[in-house]
Formats: sequence, structure tokens, C-alpha cells
Amino acid sequence: MSRKRKGLFMIEKFRIEISRIFVAALIIIIALSNSAWETRAPFVSAVLFMIGCVLVGIASLGRLWCSLYIAGYKTDSLVTEGPYSLCRNPLYFFSLIGAVGVGFASETITLPVVLFLIFTMYYPYVIKSEEAELSKIHDDKFQKYFQNTPRFIPKLSNFREPEEYVVKPVIFRKHMFDALWFVWLLGIMEILESLHELHVLPTIFNFY
Repeated sequence: MSRKRKGLFMIEKFRIEISRIFVAALIIIIALSNSAWETRAPFVSAVLFMIGCVLVGIASLGRLWCSLYIAGYKTDSLVTEGPYSLCRNPLYFFSLIGAVGVGFASETITLPVVLFLIFTMYYPYVIKSEEAELSKIHDDKFQKYFQNTPRFIPKLSNFREPEEYVVKPVIFRKHMFDALWFVWLLGIMEILESLHELHVLPTIFNFY
């Protein structure tokens, strides 16, 4: 196995663990920081929070939509309809929207920019690793899908959906909770903000 393929394999193997560590680090940073806009320009702070909530809402609905299609079929079958007809990685597309939304919900401009940069540096490797695996499993079918469907930016003219689709409810229920984790993170952020207001948590950093 080449060094590049080995690196992609390691990223994919530990993707969930890396994501959990990243989320834990993000929560710690938010717990110890505050928005400088909150005291200097409350209107800007409110607008940033509203933008964040809208983006998190879009991301959560989009991830639920994706989960509806891939629950129980992620690798066994090549899913090419619904959100997967728009681009090959709609789950990550909506995850990027959610990550940026969480950043804006912190009522800063710094955090969404940082989260966007981290996402765009890390997740292309995850996507390449997953696509290499799908290509190995589905071969010609995936190559046709690869050629006709963009990797990340949705192409609306490609959209198609079936009249009926079989969903495995037990698996979808598990995916549903994963799909809404941006909402859970938003709730945690609100709790942390309340603890700041009660002076339970210290403010070490102030971000714009």
C-alpha cells in the first residue's frame, strides 16, 4: 500500500474519533470564550446568531434528508437518487453548512471562518477515501455516477427522486440522532452562554 493510500485509510478508519476530539475541543474553546460583539455591537451579535440558527436548521434538515436515503444502504448499494443525485457527498455538504452555522451561532466571525478552513482542509481526504472504497465495491456503476455527478457542489438540474423508497426504520432512527448533532451542539452553546452570564464559567478569550 502506497503512503498516500495508507494515509487515506488511516483518516477514514479514525474519522469518527477525530471528529469527536474536534467537537470536544470546540466545546472547550466556546466554554472559555465570549463574543466581543456582544458588548460592543449587540445588533451584530444578534444578526450573527440568527444567521447561525438558519444555517444549522438547513444543515439538520439536509442531513436528515440524506440519512433517509442512506440508512442501511451506505456501502451495500450505491445511492444515486434524492440528495445523492445533486452531488456525490451531500451529507458532507450539509455538514459544512452546519459547521459554519455553529460558528456564526457563537456570535463571532472568527469561528465560522476557522471552522470552514478546517473542514475544507480535512474532509477532502475523507471524501477521497470513501470514494475509493465505493469505486472498489461498485466499479463501473460508480464510475458512471462519478462522471455525471459533481463531488461536492450540488447541481440542481441533476435532481431526481423515486416515487417510492424503502427505508429501514431501526437504522434510520439511529441515523436521525446523528443527523441532528448540530442542533444538540447549538443547545450546548446556549447552556454555556448562560453559565457565562451567571459567572460560573470564566472568559479567557474574546473573539470578533
